[in-house]
Amino acid sequence: MKICIYGAGAIGGYLAVGLARAGAELSLIARGPHLEAMNAHGLKLIQDGEEHVAEVTATDDPAKLGPQDYVIVALKSHQAWEVAEAMAPLLEPDTAVVTAMNGVPWWYFYGLEGQYANLRLPSVDLGDRQWNAIGPERAIGCVVYPATEITEPGVIKHIYGDKFTIGEPGGAESERCQRLSEVMEAGGFRAPVHPYIRNEIWLKLWGNLCFNPISALTQATLDVVATDPGTRALARNMMIEAQQIGTRLGVHFRVDVERRINGAAGVGAHRTSMLQDLDKGRALEIDALLTVVHEMGRITDVETPHIDSVLALVQQMARTRGLYPTFPEPELEEDATDDAVD
Repeated sequence: MKICIYGAGAIGGYLAVGLARAGAELSLIARGPHLEAMNAHGLKLIQDGEEHVAEVTATDDPAKLGPQDYVIVALKSHQAWEVAEAMAPLLEPDTAVVTAMNGVPWWYFYGLEGQYANLRLPSVDLGDRQWNAIGPERAIGCVVYPATEITEPGVIKHIYGDKFTIGEPGGAESERCQRLSEVMEAGGFRAPVHPYIRNEIWLKLWGNLCFNPISALTQATLDVVATDPGTRALARNMMIEAQQIGTRLGVHFRVDVERRINGAAGVGAHRTSMLQDLDKGRALEIDALLTVVHEMGRITDVETPHIDSVLALVQQMARTRGLYPTFPEPELEEDATDDAVD
């Protein structure tokens, strides 16, 4: 089985070590010092106090790798949009593209029936770039639960979690999902195949869309955001608005709001991914976690005053710091539409 991980950062690197252990014919797309370190010394994973080193094939040029059975995209949403066409050498008719990233994926409405069938989401796929370059029929959803970090180039530290829930957009029990689940589990991960992957996407998004921006705005850790009366109430109101959107789209929430918030509080003094990015001066992942929920609110005729207010604040903060990635304006002569773990 040929698997390429596009984006060998903290999560991609963690996956790579396990999949290499499982015997997959593995390759990685990376760049900069991280790529150089992997090619010189292999990819190191520190987990439970032990070091695991995998010799990997890593490059910054997909054309050197050829067609794959699976491409696992472990980039942030705005980064994935930027490289959509660059994936072409990795794709053949049966190649599956696994979206192992936070937030609402670009293919979200593919395969749905009724009034929302095959709608596009400009906030995460300007000009249908990924829809056209990759094709939604290739997509496999993946909800990422582990927390990992790059401690130095070529070195990944595992913090907690080993679960990657996968599923077909249409809910089918496909052979390609089953094969992927088996090789991931052979690599030491939990990889259940879920028939309603959108339910799992929303369950994680439910927390990310409020805890991430509130923590970035306040500099507070997850336990504080989830227990301080003011920020807890704000998070709760944002989640209620999001739940109304999800419900109109046919999503089932298997836990209630209070349980979801209490679960976040129980994680402890964790700095959310958006707060970590802010600390390190990296672009903030706003659109796939929050802008897209605002957009879906307009699609479903759900008012989202709390979501809209927090979105405006975090966008403004990110812009003033130069940390809000913007998509290029479409050419006037083109018929283009708009375009991103805790």
